[in-house]
Amino acid sequence: MKFKGHHIISMTSFSRDMIDSILETAERMEPIALGKQRSGLLTGKILAVLFFEPSTRTRMSFETAMYRLGGDVLNLGSVDASSIAKGETLADTIRVVDGYADAIVLRHPKEGAAQLAAEFSTIPILNAGDGAGHHPTQTLLDLYTIKRESRLEGLKIALAGDLKYGRTVHSLCYALSLYGAEITLISPRELRMPEEIISDLEKRGAKVTETDTIEDAINEVDVIYMTRIQKERFPDPAEYEKVANRLKITPELLTDARPELRIMHPLPRVNEIDTGVDETQHACYFKQAFYGVPVRMALLALVLGAIEI
Repeated sequence: MKFKGHHIISMTSFSRDMIDSILETAERMEPIALGKQRSGLLTGKILAVLFFEPSTRTRMSFETAMYRLGGDVLNLGSVDASSIAKGETLADTIRVVDGYADAIVLRHPKEGAAQLAAEFSTIPILNAGDGAGHHPTQTLLDLYTIKRESRLEGLKIALAGDLKYGRTVHSLCYALSLYGAEITLISPRELRMPEEIISDLEKRGAKVTETDTIEDAINEVDVIYMTRIQKERFPDPAEYEKVANRLKITPELLTDARPELRIMHPLPRVNEIDTGVDETQHACYFKQAFYGVPVRMALLALVLGAIEI
């Protein structure tokens, strides 16, 4: 498979074989991500990090991935301190940065921004989230987490929280359909998964059920993937207040849970997972955050042609 020079925009363009190859490459990268080995695989390469909305884990894990492989990072920094504040278009920003770096990681609040950027770039664009659209590198690290902490084959998973605006769950459920996962969707009615996505998943052969309480699924699944209710995605603050705090995982809820149950969260969390859950054997969201480093190392090495699979 040839990844060199390719854009990473959406999970819909990935086959199962491509995903498996990336996850296998990430596993080989893990000792380097942990600092147990050194690598100069991307020495001389520059990654431009353009984040038009706040991020901690995605931005820092991409930067860590590049540094761990011996490369350098060029960071846009604050949007307010850039030419974007003067009215520069995304297309022009991409054209300029194209001449400075070997790859671009882009995060943008508008859906479709990554695809637009790809049309003006001669170097690989890696989509780090575009509005309520896609977040493919998050999906790949989620799949890697599931593979490392549970199983991908025969998986039963519950996706809970904001399923309407949550780009992480939109991308993840498409990928899970490639593995024949049984998917339970848990959300308030106002935040249920868009009907077109459910329909598409069923056409792909996925078994999908819906409920509005975590208790209905907690003893039936291998993984609960929790998400926060994203206040910033709501056009009307009053609508946010109606659904905030509806779903929450507490230690008490896990009293009779099977030992192998794993709880994931893309972070940041607000109060949808009680901090008491952190000390249980079920919590793996901090491991999940780390797994973003070897996965993004694999992607950078592949699109920059440092390795082939």
